[in-house]
Amino acid sequence: QMQLVESGGGLVQPGDSLRLSCAASGRTIGGYVMAWFRQVPGKEREFVASITSFGSTNYADSVTGRFTISRDNAKNTVYLQMNGLKPEDTAVYYCKAQRTFTYWGQGTQVTVSS
Repeated sequence: QMQLVESGGGLVQPGDSLRLSCAASGRTIGGYVMAWFRQVPGKEREFVASITSFGSTNYADSVTGRFTISRDNAKNTVYLQMNGLKPEDTAVYYCKAQRTFTYWGQGTQVTVSS
């Protein structure tokens, strides 16, 4: 079993930055594809960004150029640096680990509002 705990969310103004962290325990993230998703009430959870064990990254069009995903296997942690935040980025952000099995964290709220 792998446990994922997200942190770093909060209330910010448009244009601000936040860095989310996803700390894993129980298993090492080294062989996993790690990803961030987000969800707003009444909508499906949507893909934000992913990073493979080799460091290859992929982003949703809506965040390309503003968000950066990274991983520190030594710290068993994945990050999402979010710059130029917009109100439409408001959501609960979830961390996902995928290999043979899939694990999800509990989420962290990000609210972008003036």
